[in-house]
Amino acid sequence: MQLIRSKSVRILFAFSLVCLTIGGIVSWLVAGTLVAPYQRTVGLPPEALNAESIFIDSESGSEISGWHCVPEKSRGVVVLVHGIRSNRLSMLKRANLLFQNGFSSILIDLQAHGESPGENITIGFKEKLDVCGAVEYARRQHPGQPIALIGVSLGGASALLASPLNIDAMVLESVYPRIVDAVDNRVRVRLGPLTTLASSILIFQLQYRLGISTSELCPIDNIRSVKCPVFILSGSKDLHTTEAETREIYEAAMEPKRLWIVDGAGHEDLYDAAGQQYEQRLIQFLEDAFSSLVD
Repeated sequence: MQLIRSKSVRILFAFSLVCLTIGGIVSWLVAGTLVAPYQRTVGLPPEALNAESIFIDSESGSEISGWHCVPEKSRGVVVLVHGIRSNRLSMLKRANLLFQNGFSSILIDLQAHGESPGENITIGFKEKLDVCGAVEYARRQHPGQPIALIGVSLGGASALLASPLNIDAMVLESVYPRIVDAVDNRVRVRLGPLTTLASSILIFQLQYRLGISTSELCPIDNIRSVKCPVFILSGSKDLHTTEAETREIYEAAMEPKRLWIVDGAGHEDLYDAAGQQYEQRLIQFLEDAFSSLVD
């Protein structure tokens, strides 16, 4: 009987060791995928938006590629910043909406995305410097005009990590409060009860690969430094950035502020999810924020 128990213990130990080894390998591969560059050819600037290609030197070490869209009479400029593993094309629909309403826009590819060079995606650590570069470019090109920023997911997180920014309005869509939350939520969707262990291993892998502490990737820590009107949005069914996390960011933000939980939307493009209602709320927010500068 004792021999059988001893054999069972050895089998269980061997099985556990195999599971841990496989888990470590999977975690390493997943972490590598998360931070791997996502560079793609974007193409020519859209003629319908009177757009030109631009290149911005960023302190991230990258030359940021982008487009600058200017209507005939510009009444303000909006910097558009995409989410992780995407590029400026995902913000083109917003640029068109802004153009039709008399706003210029600057669409950028964050470092290691689209046509911008970069060794790794850094979950906002280097990308925040790209945001700073884009805002400075907007200020130089549109002296005296109000400046806003719309950031989606990583784009919004990068904007918060870069704050305080000298801008007049900020729109944050589906932005995680802390990188630990972002990883935990994404792992939970796939692994359920194994979330705690798996997310801890994954966070460790990210820290090891990037050399960045999780304390340096907490956008919510900077929300109180945002001194301009802020519009915070997410989907009610978003499992990656939960409604509770969005409300936490909103509660921490300074006035004036607005909150919109888009009913039924997940972690997706909220413009696509809400359509005309998104258009109306966004343009109204920008007009209200910019008009207060004149009053």
